[in-house]
Amino acid sequence: MAEAFTIRVNCNDVTVHARHDTPLLYILRNDLELNGPKYGCGLAECGACSVLADGKSIRSCCVPLAAVGRTEIVTLEGLGTPEAPHPVQAAFVEHAAAQCGYCLNGMIIAITGLLNANPSPSETDIREALRHHLCRCGAHVEILAAARAAAQHIQGERR
Repeated sequence: MAEAFTIRVNCNDVTVHARHDTPLLYILRNDLELNGPKYGCGLAECGACSVLADGKSIRSCCVPLAAVGRTEIVTLEGLGTPEAPHPVQAAFVEHAAAQCGYCLNGMIIAITGLLNANPSPSETDIREALRHHLCRCGAHVEILAAARAAAQHIQGERR
């Protein structure tokens, strides 16, 4: 049976009516019409559905709505704007780090989550953050370059 849940998404409180076990991804895409997080595998293995939960990257396809509570959820749409993109978004554009773009949401969210926790990541840290994100297009070199550039930009901001 559907219940009312108030969740915080991209700095806005929204109330949705759904079953407690509805995956967060379904709420984000279907109810809130956010297109950043994608349905990929439904098993939390590909990373396409990633969002930030209190600044940390999570897989929204396997998080039930009832578990969200007052967690601040940020999707790709909430990171920046076309006029003022988040540094990670800007780096991905600058380095042409996308081909089909399906995995891009997860990659950007993963790097943002990494930089939230560690603004000076090593190459190993970056590769580990992206390790479980599937990309079939072969844009890996550009994705790594974008991640390094975003880290350098954020390090410069914090000095």
